[in-house]
Amino acid sequence: MEYPPFPGAVIEAARAAAKAHLRIAGDSEDALIEGLAASALALAERFTGTALIARDFTESVESKGHWRALTLAPVTAIDAGIDIAIDIDAQGLGWVRARGRATVGYRAGTAAGWGDLPPPIATGVVLLTAHLFDHREKDMAPPAAVSALWRPWRRVRLAA
Repeated sequence: MEYPPFPGAVIEAARAAAKAHLRIAGDSEDALIEGLAASALALAERFTGTALIARDFTESVESKGHWRALTLAPVTAIDAGIDIAIDIDAQGLGWVRARGRATVGYRAGTAAGWGDLPPPIATGVVLLTAHLFDHREKDMAPPAAVSALWRPWRRVRLAA
């Protein structure tokens, strides 16, 4: 599965929040901080198993006639072929059933933009961005506070 890029406005807002945290006034480090913020957001999504910012995803699934859950949630819409059964359950999981391999497009995301993220998620992204900026030339583990802030939003799935 490929993760689409985050909207530019989200990255810009994350950059601004990280710069405020780091107390950086100039714009000479903007490109670097934007890249680090995008990485921090992507890590947050992978850690939580949740699409944090709403956008369109494409996923290839092989269900062999059985219901298969899509990777990310909360799903708000599924666009599938005519021979594919689809469902979205109460927890926002998207489900697909096809006879073989199918490519499914879907929209998933918790928040419309940066300002709509739950504060602990946004704070974790800012802390991780700041950590990556401060320690970009060193190999140091991120602060434990980052995973502590994100853990309540983590979706745990059992392997099939």
